[in-house]
Amino acid sequence: MRGVSLAILTTIAVVFALEWAQGFIISMLLGILFAYTLNPLVVWLECIRIPRVVGTVVVMLAVVCALVLGTYSLRGQMQTILDQVPEAVSSVSAGFASLRKGEASTMQKVQTAAAEIEKATSAASAPRQPATRVVIDPPGFKLGNFLWAGSMGAAGVIGQASMVLFLTFFLLLSGDTFKRKLVRLTGPSLSSRKITIHILDDINASIQRYMFMLLATNVLLGLLTWIALRWIGLGNAGAWAVAAGMLHVIPYFGPAVTAAGIGMAAFMQFDSLSTALLVAGASVAIATFVGTFVTTWMTGRIARMNTAAVFVSLLFWAWLWGVWGLLLSIPITVIVKVVAQHVEQLESVAELLGE
Repeated sequence: MRGVSLAILTTIAVVFALEWAQGFIISMLLGILFAYTLNPLVVWLECIRIPRVVGTVVVMLAVVCALVLGTYSLRGQMQTILDQVPEAVSSVSAGFASLRKGEASTMQKVQTAAAEIEKATSAASAPRQPATRVVIDPPGFKLGNFLWAGSMGAAGVIGQASMVLFLTFFLLLSGDTFKRKLVRLTGPSLSSRKITIHILDDINASIQRYMFMLLATNVLLGLLTWIALRWIGLGNAGAWAVAAGMLHVIPYFGPAVTAAGIGMAAFMQFDSLSTALLVAGASVAIATFVGTFVTTWMTGRIARMNTAAVFVSLLFWAWLWGVWGLLLSIPITVIVKVVAQHVEQLESVAELLGE
């Protein structure tokens, strides 16, 4: 009982620590993932006699330039989409208002009758000198406060992205330094060092394969979305395809946001609810096809993980970190499974996560 109590208290303490330090931990995990992903390029440059410092700088500059050029090439379509947002919101609001103007439903009639009965009861039981009521109006919506909060959020995102880039750069620059240090910290035993090397190598291979799978599936989804939107005739198909590919990184939540945005854009362009539902359904169908068949198959080939365990992991990390938890849950689960496979005391965890 003492051991079970200690394990429960330790788990609760770890969960609270993860929630309290989520900003630091998320930045560190993103930097490690990006470093694992880009390390093969730096190693390839080393093989052709380019120093690691120069190779790291070249790879990081190439990644940043690719992101900047991609954003710059789509700036026109993105700006058009952003300009249509106020009009789209007004159209949707007008649609809901027109629905509310129809004949009162049965529930509305019941609510009206209940309000009249309550009013009559209050009038009958009211004292001759009614008490003074103090009504506190809630603060109204202020656009300035909303814009200030949005700018602070954007500044936080930019700062966190800069931290991740610098961390990725320094991790790539260090090479195998931390790997050698971890091996030395395991102790003088040769078996312990071999186990540590196997764990680090398996984590490296699993993360690289997972990131490659993520890149391949997102590119495939973006391409299929672009083809479907071009065939339907929706404007700014390239920007929506890029957004669909990027948001698909977030399981479940990303495709839903993409479908809602594309459906709203289709309603604005074609002024037809059926066409909007068709476009949104096409987006959901493509995301379902890629996620169910391609991603599931490739994830099974890469990590050999239990689908139910992966879904439970998604729920836990989403509850703990929100969207970032959804994004990082599968890499964290892969790392935990790799470590559990090589540690005898954690064989039960590996059995639960395995197929």
